[in-house]
Amino acid sequence: MKVQIISLFPEMFDGVLGASMMHKAQTNGQVSFSQINLRDYGLGPRKQVDDIPYGGGDGMLLRPEPLFEAIEHAKQIDPTAKVYLMTPRGKLLDQSTARAIASDSLNMIIVCARYEGYDERVVTLVDEQLSIGCYILTGGELPAMVLIDSVVRLLPGVLGGETSAEIESYSLPNVLEYPQYTRPEEYRGLSVPKVLLSGHHQQIADWREQHSSKTG
Repeated sequence: MKVQIISLFPEMFDGVLGASMMHKAQTNGQVSFSQINLRDYGLGPRKQVDDIPYGGGDGMLLRPEPLFEAIEHAKQIDPTAKVYLMTPRGKLLDQSTARAIASDSLNMIIVCARYEGYDERVVTLVDEQLSIGCYILTGGELPAMVLIDSVVRLLPGVLGGETSAEIESYSLPNVLEYPQYTRPEEYRGLSVPKVLLSGHHQQIADWREQHSSKTG
């Protein structure tokens, strides 16, 4: 299995991927890891990757251009790879999901978001959105490490004759965040919803309420 990781902080993976079973799996040729620095696809001399959200709100969102270009670069390297986006709004990663991914034996491209989130248009390039639980982290790097570990350890031969530990997981009712957008207003034919450009705070609040989802 080949795993490409898109992150603003690729150095965070060095210790995890270079130790224990992940190191063994690489040494034995069962998996290979490569890292793509999202900053390399930033805009302008300062390599900007984020911007303020349309409709207002705290924090900054990752712009679509760096995300699209980084994912497209990864797909050029491996057109058959599946793209996974680590996000609190994604499907809860449990043991059955990890087993399904490992059983598919398809290569992986893992996208790690940062800041307040990402421009929603990036999901058009994503095969599956995954979450590791109902809590918020500062970025997608730690969830990506969890995904990698949970899948790679299930690849044939990685654990040898050991029996994989059973992992139980559960979810509680929880309202998940609405889609978000940032500049540009239109990108590759994909447009920001007009209500977010209206400046009408109540309409924006209503739209966000309507587009929130609930688990449980």
